[in-house]
Amino acid sequence: MTMQIAVVGSGIAGVTCAEEIRKLDRQLLVTLITRETHGYYSRPLLSHGFSRADIESKIVLKSFAALAANDIAVESGAEVLRLDRSAKALHFCKGGTEQSLNYSQLVLATGSDALLPAPFRSQSGLFHVLNSLDDLVVLRRLRERILAQSPRPRWAVIGGGLIGCEVSADLAKTGDEVVLFHALPRLMERQLAEEDSATLLGLLRGAFGIEVLLNQAVQGFSGVEMDLSVCLSSQTAPGFHGIIVACGFKPRIELAQATGLETRRGIVVNEFLATSDPAVYAIGDSAELPGGRLYAYVTPVRSQGLWLAKHLAGQEANPWKVPAFKPKAKVPGFEAAHPYLF
Repeated sequence: MTMQIAVVGSGIAGVTCAEEIRKLDRQLLVTLITRETHGYYSRPLLSHGFSRADIESKIVLKSFAALAANDIAVESGAEVLRLDRSAKALHFCKGGTEQSLNYSQLVLATGSDALLPAPFRSQSGLFHVLNSLDDLVVLRRLRERILAQSPRPRWAVIGGGLIGCEVSADLAKTGDEVVLFHALPRLMERQLAEEDSATLLGLLRGAFGIEVLLNQAVQGFSGVEMDLSVCLSSQTAPGFHGIIVACGFKPRIELAQATGLETRRGIVVNEFLATSDPAVYAIGDSAELPGGRLYAYVTPVRSQGLWLAKHLAGQEANPWKVPAFKPKAKVPGFEAAHPYLF
């Protein structure tokens, strides 16, 4: 009986794994199930999506039709409903119709959602996140509406981590006014040495003209679109056309949780990227490796996809090993003097 490998997710983890399986063994059946409709696109480019007019086309690396032409069955615009591990069946909804797919091996490459601090969750209509191409399209349309009424859009960006700093710099590059709020005393504290945080701060304030406010515990938001305020502990900062929340990421573990797979912050896997069910694997942003480590960076995520494809094709018996990788803040003009932290 021919093995059917189902891959949930069309980010770099899922697509890399599916394409590599197809390359290694043409006899294996590979089906990619994804909620996306745009194709396989570069998520790292999302935070640079305002300064380039052609980003909505350039960000797409490969169409789903191109994947299908390589004998990868693609179910796009599909929402996974549930996983029946005893029957090895994946149930999903597409076009309003429930369908199912039986699998021999299942790869969960479900990725991550934007992390929303608890005080923000009831105010979703007052801010935006930048976690998908759909999010970018919405923000670019908003910016067009702002420009029709105001010569200079004014943005609040909440979060001074990697994405927040990149988004702030890109918006400022277009000529927009940006105020960056960060809860901690220095920028990108999880990735940068203190000296490099200070260098980045000086660059954002100087070359980019961004107002960076540190030690700011944002409590929530008020107002209406194009006339918004950021509520702080003791005062309110008014006058924003739009607010972008960039406070980190949250692995998508709901499908795994619902079917009883072991989860903590992510979907728990062993050194072979297998979950507590030996027929189900997890890779990418959602996979939590031994020691509680999550590797949400392009190089290790791609490495996981390539390794797992070889493992499933019977060509790799050794455990996955973390490759050498160097995450980098893509802020024009910034170079860290010290190695990035991880």
